[in-house]
Amino acid sequence: MRLARHAGTAAGCPTAIRRPPAGALPARRVRSARAAAAARDAPAAAAAAAECSNSSSNSSRSSRSSSSSSSSSSRRAVLAAAPLAIAAAAAAPAARAEGPLSALEPMDALKGKDYGKPRMKYGDFVTTPSGLQVLDVREGAGAAPERGQTAVVDWAGFTIGYYGRPFEARNKPKGSSFTGENKDFYRFRLGTGQVIPGFDEAVAGMKVGGIRRVIVPVELGYPNGDFKKTGPRPSTFAGERALDFVLSNRGMVDKTLLFDIELLRIQQ
Repeated sequence: MRLARHAGTAAGCPTAIRRPPAGALPARRVRSARAAAAARDAPAAAAAAAECSNSSSNSSRSSRSSSSSSSSSSRRAVLAAAPLAIAAAAAAPAARAEGPLSALEPMDALKGKDYGKPRMKYGDFVTTPSGLQVLDVREGAGAAPERGQTAVVDWAGFTIGYYGRPFEARNKPKGSSFTGENKDFYRFRLGTGQVIPGFDEAVAGMKVGGIRRVIVPVELGYPNGDFKKTGPRPSTFAGERALDFVLSNRGMVDKTLLFDIELLRIQQ
């Protein structure tokens, strides 16, 4: 009896060989017939297996090619978007900055870097367009000074950006005087460049009798870190040393200053 070979799955790979019922032939003839059928069908089975393997290999290569093409497209899309992402990242710090000041404290050791210490911001202070932060501790009831007039003030100063060290104190004797009007208070002509910009701006918005606390960024502080050319200057040697250590430091030191200013009177 001839043995029939049947195709199996839709992929075209042979999966089974149909055999005659075992009871139809004696056991010895059945074994011989099976051996002969196996020998006869071997070349066809091998060819079918090879064809199936080639088909699977072609399918795999096609899949890999499709995947590679998709991956290349993705890489091209990423590379095309990269310049836009870099431009957006470069513009981000400028967007975070407030007013004319940068978002980071200027420090000599970090000059030209895009990282550093963020600016100090205090919620109870009002920030002016220049970047000066102002808090009126006590509103004055007297007159407001005008440009060119001489303001008489008592003041205190602190290196708030560096451990808050005081370099000048209010309500202390000046020189050899100890009481009242004889105290040698600080005097300067408003709007003439005799004092640092932050101090000048603070007093310009005050009234006699008022006390104002201001946080002065380095841009509104002592030009070139020199307190000997522009006021206000500390009245003691210890105060000068404390202030000079911060202003002349070329490392990672925050040079933000805090001033407490009391406007005592105005002179023509």
